[in-house]
Amino acid sequence: MNTQSTAIPESRIASQVSASVAPDPMRLLFWSVRRELWENRALYIAPLAVAVLFLAGFLVSLVRYPAKMRAIQALAPMQQRDAIAQPYEFAAMLMMGVLFVIAIFYSIDAFQGERRDRSILFWKSMPVSDLTTVLSKAAIPIVVVPALTFVFTIAMQWIMLMFSSLVLLTSGISPSTLWTQLQWIPMSFMLLYHLVTGHMLWYAPIYCWLLLVSAWARRAAILWAFVPMMAIGVIEKLVFNTSYFGGFVENRVAGGADIVESSVRGLAQLSPMTHITPGRFLENPGLWGGLLFGGLFLAAAARIRRYRGPM
Repeated sequence: MNTQSTAIPESRIASQVSASVAPDPMRLLFWSVRRELWENRALYIAPLAVAVLFLAGFLVSLVRYPAKMRAIQALAPMQQRDAIAQPYEFAAMLMMGVLFVIAIFYSIDAFQGERRDRSILFWKSMPVSDLTTVLSKAAIPIVVVPALTFVFTIAMQWIMLMFSSLVLLTSGISPSTLWTQLQWIPMSFMLLYHLVTGHMLWYAPIYCWLLLVSAWARRAAILWAFVPMMAIGVIEKLVFNTSYFGGFVENRVAGGADIVESSVRGLAQLSPMTHITPGRFLENPGLWGGLLFGGLFLAAAARIRRYRGPM
């Protein structure tokens, strides 16, 4: 009797202890994302190196900046804005391009890399589900890379603005025209809007497709990711003499007409914030269709990873 009476409370205590130490899914996801950053340092080292090289070239070009600013002040307001903002816009496009390429290659190698170095055996022994692992890898190109792009771009533009102002002040020229025409804060919000709508939401299905191919393909994932799409476009053109599939892929890769139009017009005008149209973007059926397919790609990648072993 005493043994049975004490066994029941002990079993209840054991179940409560096991429930209390069960890992939190969000905490597992957070540490899985951190693990991806630890294992893929090129995600931030490569753009940092590009940013340093660009800033070095920009600082050298400041030798001629006072004379350039005197010539700019004689132009019309719109032309002043274009001339002043050109290097800052180029810095933003450079960082977006570099980090987009990094995100593409990361997605292609995300699952093949862990199978190639056999680290998949270790991570599968950890209490982390395949879905959590897939979501953590998807968070890198969809969330982390755009965030890094924004941080690096803002830091670069701020350094450029500070050194430009310092050079003008030491040359006896007021930097008021620089600060007035540049509109750095609205331009930063425009950059953030472009990254969220374009690089996070619109490009999400592209990254999810690449992750699916990386989880499925045993060799040459980059060929399996792009060659079938090219083959579909060629076959459609030969059989039906149409290019609907090619136009669909081009629209997705180009960022969508609404995103490109609002971003270009916003960067080209004196009031860029007036061209942000989130309602028009959210009404685009291509956005929601792409996110739906992206979710299906991730679900399939998690399913496939469960049965994949090392190469």
